[in-house]
Amino acid sequence: MGKFNKPFVLILIGSFALFFIQILILLLIHYYIESISYWIIFFLPFSISLFSYFIFYFLFEEFINEKLKVLYRTIKNEKSVNKSISKFNLIDDNLEDVQKEADIWMLEQNIEISKLKEQEEFRREFLGNLAHELKTPLFSIQGYIFTLLDGGLDDKNVNTLFLERATHSCDRLVNLLEDLDSITKMEVYGVQLEKVNYNIKKSVEEIFESLEIKAKEKNITLKFSKEYPAIMVNADKIKIEQVLSNLIANSIYYGNENGSTSVRFFEMNELILVEISDDGPGIEKEHIPRLFERFFRVEKSRTRNEGGSGLGLAISKHIIEAHNQKINVRSTVGLGSTFAFTLNKAKTSEDKLTTSRGFTIR
Repeated sequence: MGKFNKPFVLILIGSFALFFIQILILLLIHYYIESISYWIIFFLPFSISLFSYFIFYFLFEEFINEKLKVLYRTIKNEKSVNKSISKFNLIDDNLEDVQKEADIWMLEQNIEISKLKEQEEFRREFLGNLAHELKTPLFSIQGYIFTLLDGGLDDKNVNTLFLERATHSCDRLVNLLEDLDSITKMEVYGVQLEKVNYNIKKSVEEIFESLEIKAKEKNITLKFSKEYPAIMVNADKIKIEQVLSNLIANSIYYGNENGSTSVRFFEMNELILVEISDDGPGIEKEHIPRLFERFFRVEKSRTRNEGGSGLGLAISKHIIEAHNQKINVRSTVGLGSTFAFTLNKAKTSEDKLTTSRGFTIR
């Protein structure tokens, strides 16, 4: 239909065409009969054409509007569409409205389809990773038990060692299930916080002590970047210690032998910035956006016996975001990685009186 693609224009053109055809016929009759007055030659075609225009427009409008109502029911998923399709509007206006609604509907459907595809891909990847994480300790336990049943139970040099290894795999399996249960509750019910004022520097010192044996196995030094006074924050102490433990443990698991892990604090107005840095192999840029996903591991070939459950960073992200703060990472391949997050400074009575005094943390 080209540029004449509006019903109003098409009907009008048809009416004019009918008008000129009638004039031509009447002129021919007048030429041969010569008994028809000139006013009839113009008035009669005009009247018939005008009448035809309204008849065709009414019939076409009823037909189009009925079709549009069916289309609207599909797009809007509603029984009533009278507000969208009005008999008092021109057909062109209704068609334009439907076109806009259809475009919006198509865009929304495309977005929804894209989200469903992403969720399906995430679901497949998640189930695959979960199966892999569960399979490793279960197969280990199964292997140890079969060895013991095949005669190893009577061998004093084997039975205790294999039972200890099976116990270790059971512990790893329990930790994995506990972490999975924890992150599921966080995503469904949110993170319940019990904020208190406490010294986060002391928490880091306690975590250093608890991970000292693991650090010595790779000769990794755990340290502060400098001497700090007490660093008071307002946060959920237990959950933030869980975050710190995850980040420091990861720096040990994936760090280089004879390396180091350092913790730094920075004062940022009402916030305290906490940084945990290592001098390990670093992380490639394409992996960083997915680093806080569940079970995501940078090195797919890395043995599953090394590292934690694969949920530590995802849990840490939920905890920090529950504090209305952000956690991020920057990394350079070959130089190491730094994980950083912020927390609110503890408010004391002195802080409420003045903010001009106090130390600067660097």
